[in-house]
Amino acid sequence: MSATLTVVGLGSGNPDRLTLGIIKKLQSASAVYVRTAEHPVMAALTELEIASQSFDGLYESLSSFPEVYEAITAKLIEEARSAPQGTEIVYAVPGHPMVAESAVSLLRERCPGTGVELHILGGESFLDEAFVRLGFDPIEGFQLLDASGIRSSQLQPELHTLIGQVYDSFTASETKLCLMDCYPPEYEVIVGHALGVDKEERILRVPLYELDRLEGYGNLSLIYVPANRAESARKRTFARLHEIVDTLRSPEGCPWDREQTHESLRKNLIEETYEVLETIDEDDPDHMKEELGDLLLQIMLHSQMEEEQGTFNVYDVIEGLNDKLIFRHPHVFGDKNAADAEEALQNWEGMKAEEKRLKGVTPEAESALSGVPRDLPALMKAYKLQKKASKVGFDWDNVGDVLAKIREEIDELQEAIESGAPAEEQMLELGDLLFAATNAARFIGADPEEALTRTNRKFVSRFQYIEQQLLSRNTRLLDSSLAEMEALWQEAKVKERKQ
Repeated sequence: MSATLTVVGLGSGNPDRLTLGIIKKLQSASAVYVRTAEHPVMAALTELEIASQSFDGLYESLSSFPEVYEAITAKLIEEARSAPQGTEIVYAVPGHPMVAESAVSLLRERCPGTGVELHILGGESFLDEAFVRLGFDPIEGFQLLDASGIRSSQLQPELHTLIGQVYDSFTASETKLCLMDCYPPEYEVIVGHALGVDKEERILRVPLYELDRLEGYGNLSLIYVPANRAESARKRTFARLHEIVDTLRSPEGCPWDREQTHESLRKNLIEETYEVLETIDEDDPDHMKEELGDLLLQIMLHSQMEEEQGTFNVYDVIEGLNDKLIFRHPHVFGDKNAADAEEALQNWEGMKAEEKRLKGVTPEAESALSGVPRDLPALMKAYKLQKKASKVGFDWDNVGDVLAKIREEIDELQEAIESGAPAEEQMLELGDLLFAATNAARFIGADPEEALTRTNRKFVSRFQYIEQQLLSRNTRLLDSSLAEMEALWQEAKVKERKQ
């Protein structure tokens, strides 16, 4: 058997708020441990002649908070197990034991398995003082976050938000950067130090961008972000986007959006994808931001249609993607390694095959060409088919053989044209030539789609140069000779080389 371990709360900092029951527990305990001696109530315990041992030294000797909480938990369980039966050890924590006390959570988890009887007595939490001193009602919607692990995904601007454990200016800075993902820099926030503690309390109202320029952060500091229910605050949330698309498709929404189907929007999805690619080629971030939004809308609309049928919604799409990314990156989220991009790709392909096995599909029974989308643009599809065939050894030995094949296909195309072969046959010979040229791209490490895109861009630039020069001479293209246009084309090439 062992001693009883009792956890008590010392309140938010005002000694007058200590309950009589907790004082009696502290006075009768065989040993008292406190998480930290840096708390306003500790002076009152000294006056009451209640001796205690603090764990402050652990914060100095260990490198992280989780290590500190693990050490506190292990020490308290060890002391309780070795103490005489019938005695009581008290562990006193700031505020309430069940609010932002990780070691208490660990004790609740581990004490039952060690034979240690655990009791918990509440105390006034810093939340009680915050509700009073900051003047908001949590029933309106409220969330409590930990500054040491805050993430922008946790933020809900329409809720009152309290952020505790703001120990120093560095933590305040990290909190500020996180908050600025959802709130404007000028948004007013409130910093509270030692709320409810006589002669120590300070409440400061500052714009968000000044949050880390304040001094005085410590164990009793918190940040309060008032609820922002303005429409502008929700514009940056995914939930609002989902809500808008749902409204557009509703009976009260947009007639055009309501009429759309997967089939009717198929072309839009392709067009929006190519418009994003165009912004990448143009290196235009502002335009890219807009076009990515248009592409995202297509995904939202297709997901919304399925949500209306009860098959899945966009959050199921996100969940599936998250699962796939984690599963296919064992070198990031698992126990595998990847020294370079090639090894990372091997891991990805290996996990893709494993996914199929888990779904009851045997990769070995599939065609080596499986997995290439049917409706890819032909040049891109040829490239992917060749890559898959190459993986199983069906490939040319070197680029010289590929170039010889290209010359062979040119001869066959020329023969088909000169012999007056049917149009279908000529087209097939042209396709063979393009397929062979795609092989050459693969052998020199070039994406054929990108190569042709660059050539298209070059052609447009040179042709527009011809138009501009002729316009400056008050001449039209139709009124110019091929020789004149060819001369200007060569000028454009020279200008390109000089740039």
